[in-house]
Amino acid sequence: MIEKPYHDRDGYIWMDGEFVDWRETKVHILTHSLHYGSAVFEGDRAYEGKIFRLTDHSKRLVNSAKHMGYDIPYTVEQIDKACKDTLAKSGLGDAYVRPIAWRGSDMMGVASKNNQIHLAVAVWHWGNYFSDKMKGIRLCWADWKRPAPDTIPCKSKGAGLYMICTMSKDAAMAKGYDDALMVDYKGRVAECTGAHIFFARDGELHTPTNDILLEGITHDTVAKLAERRGYKVHKRDIYPSELPYFSECFVVGTAAEVTPVREIEGIKYVPAEICHALASDYDELVREKISI
Repeated sequence: MIEKPYHDRDGYIWMDGEFVDWRETKVHILTHSLHYGSAVFEGDRAYEGKIFRLTDHSKRLVNSAKHMGYDIPYTVEQIDKACKDTLAKSGLGDAYVRPIAWRGSDMMGVASKNNQIHLAVAVWHWGNYFSDKMKGIRLCWADWKRPAPDTIPCKSKGAGLYMICTMSKDAAMAKGYDDALMVDYKGRVAECTGAHIFFARDGELHTPTNDILLEGITHDTVAKLAERRGYKVHKRDIYPSELPYFSECFVVGTAAEVTPVREIEGIKYVPAEICHALASDYDELVREKISI
């Protein structure tokens, strides 16, 4: 079944403090963030009517805006409530929650300080991010690199920072892969286009140093679940030359959850004990069957 386009659906979106019919939630073509890429957003998931680590996501949204040079005119608590209210109005139990803030259309040009800041929250059903989630996904190397921290506000979940991610994922899919793995400006393994990455060897986990990456909420969760099981987690610089020497690999993110990787451009992995255990633990954690 082909899904309806996102602009043509039933329901309501929370926008600047009130619910607006889904099809009528619009912004002007001269919206500043549309032209200059300064919108910030979050991707939250709800399970059985509860949004997992909601406040952590709302805090990151507020901080993302600060990194972009503006303040969202709502508190973390107000953003939490807007997300909960929108989820409740949707009638969904398991859902994806997208709060987004942006500079409005009060002025145009690179300067932005006179623009009103807007906030909206949309909720919809979204199943597995990857169609081959249980089988494991295939990655190729991206042509684009994650930039140096003195060239972008890398700790912001900013819309403009995803331009090279979109280009990399589209190129990967055109070649028959599910996603692309990016390196950073130093040639270190960084992340996929929308998910962090873990590798396993000899019962221990290795994950890239996070000095240039967004602070991943799911990444933090999975690292804690690994430590709960007694797996040592090494957060360190990883280079592409090391990849053939790992036995397992998986990616993590709010949308991806815990998804095994079966190939990185010719390097094969077999999802096994660690990957399966953490995927199961994550599913139980978000549904409040276990705690950390």
